[in-house]
Amino acid sequence: MASATTALAVAATGAAAAVSLAATAVALPPTQRERMLRILADFGGQRAAAAQQTTTGRLRPAVIRLAQRFGDTITPPAARQRLTTQLDYAGNPPRWPVERVVRARAVGLVVLSLLGFVIFGLLGLAGGALAGLLLPGILVRNAGEKRQRALEASLPDVLDALVIGVEAGLGLDSALAQVAQMLRGPMPDEVRRMLQEMKLGVSRSVALRALAERSTVRDLKRLVTALVQAGELGISMAGILREHAADQRLRRRQRAEEQAQKVAVKLLFPVLFCLFPVIFVVVLGPAVLNLISSFG
Repeated sequence: MASATTALAVAATGAAAAVSLAATAVALPPTQRERMLRILADFGGQRAAAAQQTTTGRLRPAVIRLAQRFGDTITPPAARQRLTTQLDYAGNPPRWPVERVVRARAVGLVVLSLLGFVIFGLLGLAGGALAGLLLPGILVRNAGEKRQRALEASLPDVLDALVIGVEAGLGLDSALAQVAQMLRGPMPDEVRRMLQEMKLGVSRSVALRALAERSTVRDLKRLVTALVQAGELGISMAGILREHAADQRLRRRQRAEEQAQKVAVKLLFPVLFCLFPVIFVVVLGPAVLNLISSFG
């Protein structure tokens, strides 16, 4: 009895420490990557988020530095690189740089392992530790997949706008600036970031290749390859953009038809397990009651 009480007290103390760690896990000094992302956010009109991050960055408790060191210890360079790539796919949210995700891994490991130990014992301790390590990466990966699907869906509209701008006499950079200014969505955000990099001195071909590396959409990668080759060979951009825009409209229609054909299959199981039992009850219910009353 005394040992159980002692274990519960230790677990409660650890949980309280973990909660305090999670509550203050917002404060390390900004790294060079965070400062660069903050500069890009200022160009993109996200000064409020950057100011909030600067305000929270003034708090520098020793517990946060300990959490960062612990997170760096349990996050090898390969895992950090995967997190960086997934954050690029997710659009690099200003509130979630890679250092904060690393700290979240440390906090998640401590909190979930303690909760698992209190509830399920040693097996819960191991499961909670594993869940705490994997959960931040899973959340970042899901955010990246959602954003890439939204980017693929917005690509045809962006291409149509580029075709209109280029055929109206604008250069490619001016047409991209008009797209970034007039449209909203993941693809215009990527265009806006590419233009910001070009303002910082990056060449257009390098910025285009960086745009392709931040995406998993094959159509976008093919478009970037065509634009880079056209710029290097001096080929007109209007024809390339027109062909890709027509191809993207066709692919969008095909994706819509594919999703429409999947509706019948997706409705099969809800109809079988939710609608048919109710119909059987309504149709056969009175007959069953009559039989029960007759035999009774």
